[in-house]
Amino acid sequence: MTAERVNPPELSPPAGFSHAVVATGSRLVFLAGQTALDADGEVVGDTLPEQFTRALANLLTALRAVGGAPADLARVTVYATDVAAYRAHARELGRIWRELAGRDYPAMAVVGVVRLWDEQALVELDGFALLP
Repeated sequence: MTAERVNPPELSPPAGFSHAVVATGSRLVFLAGQTALDADGEVVGDTLPEQFTRALANLLTALRAVGGAPADLARVTVYATDVAAYRAHARELGRIWRELAGRDYPAMAVVGVVRLWDEQALVELDGFALLP
C-alpha cells in the first residue's frame, strides 16, 4: 500500500492522527471492533491505558493475520465509554500507540458511547486497512 497523509495547513495541527489518508492498494481489510479481551474472552486491565494497550494489540493481531502492518491502517475509530478520561490520558495513549503502531497515523475519530458489548470494556477500536 502507498499512503499519503494529508494535513492541510488551514486545519489545526493533528496530534496522533492524520486529517486525511489517501491510500492506494488492492486489498481492503475491514477490522472488527477489538476490546481488551484475552484469548479466554475475558476483559483484562482495570484502567483505560491498560485496556487501550490490549485493544490496540488485538486490532494489530487481526491486521497481521491477513498480512498487514500498522502502516497499512487507513482509518481507526476509537469508541470510549468516558471521553473525558480518554482526553485526560491522551499523552499516555499516544505513547502506547507509537510503541505498538508507530508514527504513520491513520485518519482517526474518538466517539463517546454509553457502553460497549462487554460491560467491563472501557474502549474499543475498529478500522480498515488497505494492503498491496
